[in-house]
Amino acid sequence: MRSKFYFSMIAIFCAITFVQPVLANDEPAAKEVTADPATEARISEIEARVNEIKAMDRSNMTKAERKAMKKELKELKKESKALGGGVYLSVGAIIIIILLLILIL
Repeated sequence: MRSKFYFSMIAIFCAITFVQPVLANDEPAAKEVTADPATEARISEIEARVNEIKAMDRSNMTKAERKAMKKELKELKKESKALGGGVYLSVGAIIIIILLLILIL
């Protein structure tokens, strides 16, 4: 009886867990289709701005300009996370959770 319970708990856990695949190359993963075109437009604006900042020459900037740029990047990252959504668990986290479940039960 107890082994059936463990097996069912592991099966349910594996069925509801999502794992982000690791890509061998640096190509971006396939994007989720969002229903809101305004959200898609804002995400593309954020990506364009981030690429623009990455292409900048930071050697000629003052300390205050670099600090402002870093702050802007943090805000863009926070906004993109809020727009993108989704929860991903790493393989290591899944293994730790399974081990904890086995030890507790």
